Amino acid sequence: MIAPFIDPDLVWDFRLERVASINTSGHKYGRVYPGVGWVIWRDPEALPEDLVFRVNYLGGDMPTFALNVSRPGSQCRDIATLGSAAIAELGPFELITDGSELPVFTFKVRDDVSGFSAYDVSGGMRERGWQVPAYTFPENREDLVALRVVVRNGYSRDPADMFLDDLKRLLVRLEKQSSPAHDESYTGFSH
Repeated sequence: MIAPFIDPDLVWDFRLERVASINTSGHKYGRVYPGVGWVIWRDPEALPEDLVFRVNYLGGDMPTFALNVSRPGSQCRDIATLGSAAIAELGPFELITDGSELPVFTFKVRDDVSGFSAYDVSGGMRERGWQVPAYTFPENREDLVALRVVVRNGYSRDPADMFLDDLKRLLVRLEKQSSPAHDESYTGFSH
């Protein structure tokens, strides 16, 4: 949904021979509660006839097509921005993204914090059951180690508060360290 706007040179649409349909979920990251999405086909032959419902509407044959396969994402975005703002206020972290565009945000350990690493945070949160991967950025920015939080559907204010409470408890322990205990070899994630 956003790729054509942020990368206008990307060829992704009907200019590619094998693209028969294009769909998007317009509600995922906006402030829309009902499931809203769109799909278009290259031509009528690309839409399978068994997906079309024919109804008698005002005395005529009206073909119609509808899908309902997704849930709204605006609540997730609200939780992401709330969580990222709370993490920014904790002190030892700096936001990289804040969840205002996607229900995902990233943050890093501030450069002036020397007692623990992003890998220490990731491992400590994993001990409490949270998956907060720490990873380096790509080539030419490998010095930046980010922590990523993805806010999924159903993740409400209650678990968000529990996550923040667990992070605050972890910080009490980490701030007693004189140096990081873990580096990139201790991610615990296999992607």
